[in-house]
Amino acid sequence: MNEVHLYEVLRRPLITEKATLLKEGDKYAFEVANKASKPQIKEAVEQAFRVRVNGVNVITMPGKTKRFGRRQVTSSSWKKAIVTLAPGDKITFFEGV
Repeated sequence: MNEVHLYEVLRRPLITEKATLLKEGDKYAFEVANKASKPQIKEAVEQAFRVRVNGVNVITMPGKTKRFGRRQVTSSSWKKAIVTLAPGDKITFFEGV
């Protein structure tokens, strides 16, 4: 199994327009470590925010290509996790955003 410490799994919460709309359905979006697995993400969210997680969906976001003159540079890809919480659970970290 991948050796990623639980505190290194969650990188940052994603606060976007789409993530804000997902919040109404008890879903929260996070940027996670590239080597993190679904069970590791579930355990990290449950320990960090003291909530119950029903499901985790993981998406690998490809890097974007940008041009600087004649040079073409691709940013690194990253992993996004959409976490579905049990009914009645909320992450208060996102309140008021």
